[in-house]
Amino acid sequence: MTTPLLSLDEATIKFGGLTAVNKVSFDIERGDLFGLIGPNGAGKTTCFNLITGVYKPTSGKILFKGSEIGGTPPNRIAEKGICRTFQNIRLFPSLSVVENVMVGAFLRHKTNIFSAFLYLPGAIRETEQFRAQAMALLEVVDLADVALARAADLPYGKQRRLEIARAMATQPDLLLLDEPAAGMNPQEKEELHLVVRRIRDEFQKTVLLIEHDMRFVMGLCEKIVVLDHGEEIAAGPPEAIRNDPKVIEAYLGEAV
Repeated sequence: MTTPLLSLDEATIKFGGLTAVNKVSFDIERGDLFGLIGPNGAGKTTCFNLITGVYKPTSGKILFKGSEIGGTPPNRIAEKGICRTFQNIRLFPSLSVVENVMVGAFLRHKTNIFSAFLYLPGAIRETEQFRAQAMALLEVVDLADVALARAADLPYGKQRRLEIARAMATQPDLLLLDEPAAGMNPQEKEELHLVVRRIRDEFQKTVLLIEHDMRFVMGLCEKIVVLDHGEEIAAGPPEAIRNDPKVIEAYLGEAV
């Protein structure tokens, strides 16, 4: 029996008298396209914040590759192989598209500060290597043609894809996408769907995403967990989730 890539074991966090996430448990296997859904205030982003070290669980465990990571600082979480995007775009607007992706690659840099400051040959080689890696990732998200443009000048949908490329540059084992399709038009969503599929299929990455667009989730994810008021109310493949009475009730009868 293989060890899940990520496990939440009764993960709980309380803020004063408010329980934001209550005993949530699920396993994510390597290669999963996994969706975490629920109405507003269900605790989805709080779960992301627990996984990425923004919050420390009040109780329960979070295991990554079999090791406890609950409460580990976010930078250490990224080094271990978990990277995320955010609901609100957090690019470096004045940097170029390729430079934004290179920022992610520098998580794995080996050049010391002295070499980098003097721009010694080792630092030059590593920077060029990161640039080449960044360009390859921009090809994946179909942004190579705008590599030298300012990030701030990209249309919204392309900025979203740029964030994913930057996260991929950290070489994660688990990629967390927080509402990646938010604000996109139907064509942009279709392009994003293809990008996420390619990341999983060609790069063997595991993807966990939060998304309010149920059609997008149902068409992309193979496993889904549904939260409501901080608690898990359903788990399974899309067809089971779509027809689950608890899920339908949580969404107030909204078709999913």
